Amino acid sequence: MSAKNRQIVLHILACVSFMSLPVIFMSRTEKTFFEMFNPLGIRVFVLYFLLLVYFYVNYFVLIPFLFFKRQYFSFAGIQIFIFLLIIILPNAFLHDLPRGKESFIGPLPPPSEKMLHGNGFPPPPTEGGDILTQEAFFFLLMLSFSLMLRISNRWKQTEKEKLNAELSYLKAQINPHFLFNTLNSIYALAIEKSDKTPEAVVKLSGMMRYVLSESSNEYVSLEKEISYIRSYIDLQSIRFEDTINLSFSISGTTFGKKIAPLILIPFIENAFKHGINAEEDSVIKIDISIVENMLKLYVFNNKVSIHLSEESKSGVGILNTSNRLQLLYAGAYELVINDEEKYYEAHLTIHL
Repeated sequence: MSAKNRQIVLHILACVSFMSLPVIFMSRTEKTFFEMFNPLGIRVFVLYFLLLVYFYVNYFVLIPFLFFKRQYFSFAGIQIFIFLLIIILPNAFLHDLPRGKESFIGPLPPPSEKMLHGNGFPPPPTEGGDILTQEAFFFLLMLSFSLMLRISNRWKQTEKEKLNAELSYLKAQINPHFLFNTLNSIYALAIEKSDKTPEAVVKLSGMMRYVLSESSNEYVSLEKEISYIRSYIDLQSIRFEDTINLSFSISGTTFGKKIAPLILIPFIENAFKHGINAEEDSVIKIDISIVENMLKLYVFNNKVSIHLSEESKSGVGILNTSNRLQLLYAGAYELVINDEEKYYEAHLTIHL
């Protein structure tokens, strides 16, 4: 069931439950067919129906178009008018309702001693003050509940929009970062006039297609994300060939699982960026394991002597990824980074 349909069902159940309150509060004696539908009983059911209408008018019209637009005086004036219309005026004419042996549906037996002393619901007309207090309470309850529910929904929507804006900003920073580094790899192949340049261009094309078509989604197929990582590692392997000691392994099944796009690649890219020097021992280990709904990523690289720009040294990719993890997997991930003098390793666990 979709979230929208679930919400509709909850509203229907809440309305039915509210309209059942008069019957629930009646005494057993008053729950006979005739007593439930005497004029005063009918008035109670009509009042409850009007309170429901008032709730939804408040929720869908008055709060969004008056309260949220800070037209507080207009909002308060309409609330007072509705209160007079459905609470005060009907109670002013309460003594005119018949309480004898005739009703809208036929003769009624005389009221019992128990009913006359207010042990049932609704109370007899002699207790008009109690009726007014009770109905005013329900009116204020509807007003308060509609305000709280609407404000809560608006707050959630605002938080969702803020989250989407932050994610869009982070992705906008990440995607050019990938493109820049990948083009550098192909540029190096072209300088060397390598026969592997066409293959590298094809892999880059597939990677960019993935970034353009999938990175805007909140979650993507884990199979596609792993395929993207394979392409990236293959591209780096083409460029560096035997100059690195590369270990890459994947275990577990990816079928039917989803993950946030481009959430793993920054750790792998960071290893290639900081762990490769043709004149030094360059070691990179990458291990991805999936067990049920848990994914574990382990990335290791030894640190080598390389020249990096100030922007590259800042580690913007890892920082942005940490922010995305907090936004998308708060409480459902664990990231441990060991940044030592001679090596760097990252342990990431995500509950998918």
